[in-house]
Amino acid sequence: MIRRHVVVRGRVQGVFFRDSVRRMARQRSVAGWVANRWDGTVEAVFEGEPDAVERLVQYMHEGPRGAEVERVEVVDEEPEGLVGFDVR
Repeated sequence: MIRRHVVVRGRVQGVFFRDSVRRMARQRSVAGWVANRWDGTVEAVFEGEPDAVERLVQYMHEGPRGAEVERVEVVDEEPEGLVGFDVR
C-alpha cells in the first residue's frame, strides 16, 4: 500500500478532471479524494496498490480531454488507511 498527494496546475478545472479521476480510482480500487482548490488547481490523494496508484498519478499528467496540464507536484506520504474515493 502506498500514498501519493498530487497537485495539478494549468487549465484543470471545468473539464471533468475530478469526475474522470474518481471513475479511474474506483475502477482500480484506489482510495482517497480529489478536489478543486481556490487557486485553480486540482488536488488529490491516492492510496492503494503501487501499480494502481502510479497509473492515477500518470493520468494526472495528462488529464481528460480539454485539460491543459502545466505542472504536477507529487509527494509521497504515509498511508492512512483511507476507504472509498470521494470528490470534494
